[in-house]
Amino acid sequence: MNQAVLILIKPDGLKKSLTGNILTRLSETKLEIVAAKMVRVSQGLAEEHYRHLKDKPFFKEIIKYLQGELHDRKKVMALVYWGKDAIKKCRDLAGATNPEEADPTSIRGSYGRITTSGIYENVIHVSSNEPEAEREIKLWFGPDEIIVDLYPAKEVVQKELRSMLWA
Repeated sequence: MNQAVLILIKPDGLKKSLTGNILTRLSETKLEIVAAKMVRVSQGLAEEHYRHLKDKPFFKEIIKYLQGELHDRKKVMALVYWGKDAIKKCRDLAGATNPEEADPTSIRGSYGRITTSGIYENVIHVSSNEPEAEREIKLWFGPDEIIVDLYPAKEVVQKELRSMLWA
């Protein structure tokens, strides 16, 4: 069954110039990239992404981490991979969330670390299951940014929509 999964290459992965290495490893899955962009992560986006960790003592630190405040890289690369068993394939390749518990050949085992303050700098995020993947993909991407129709969408006309155009 085809699935979609959100992948984030986090600020530490970008700072360490691991984007190419991570994308090469992800290509082993034979999945299709159906959306990709660089995102400057707002506090609101980071908090909504990690809302399930809101009551944890490290919540503020993980928000700063995703926003790039700990690495002077205020961006992440967001991607949607799509294909058969996408979530399992990508999670297996990423490895355990804790870099010290991750298989050394996994992405997190190869490139992750735990800071002295206890933050897992694990360079990559992978959706954990289908409901989370849908929630996260809808949070990070609009329907028109994805080249396949993953979820039901509707066309709307908005008056007085403000947007930036090139001068």
